[in-house]
Amino acid sequence: MSTSLILIIILVVAGLWVAGAFNLLVRSRNRTKEAWSDIDVQLKRRYDLIPNLIKTVKGYAAHESQVLENVIKARSAAMGLPAQAGAKEHAQAENMLSGALKSLFALSENYPQLRAVESFAKLQDELSDTENKIQAARRFYNTNVMTLNTQVEQFPTNIVANMFGFKKEEFFELNESVAREPVAVKF
Repeated sequence: MSTSLILIIILVVAGLWVAGAFNLLVRSRNRTKEAWSDIDVQLKRRYDLIPNLIKTVKGYAAHESQVLENVIKARSAAMGLPAQAGAKEHAQAENMLSGALKSLFALSENYPQLRAVESFAKLQDELSDTENKIQAARRFYNTNVMTLNTQVEQFPTNIVANMFGFKKEEFFELNESVAREPVAVKF
């Protein structure tokens, strides 16, 4: 075999490997975007449910305006984030909203007649279902981010990632104080 033929074979193999690594990174990036879209859909569903929940609670707990205002403010802050905001910013806003919703549901414990209202119970169930879907979407997103970040960092795909500008993504992390802190309702 001539040297030029060996060189051509090496270049073809290297080119195929670069193309394969590039396609792997593109697939991972697109899965991460898809996973983020799933989170976004569930968050929008949550945002749509909250005003109905607030209206229902207002009828029974009108003097608890601070709790209701906190939920409304947290919802507005979460919805007001620009699309290009990162996972960290979204996670912070969602953590605030989750904390406010926990306070709202804790408030309902002090109003047994509110818990018995069918519309409140249905909204609470729908919101709980949405929260579970958001949690599953977060896990799916974080799994895809981990895969992409590993590929961006791991040798030899990191060479292709650097050549074509692939970047690591941020995880959607839950704030530990919101997750573990019990809700206290005070009168």
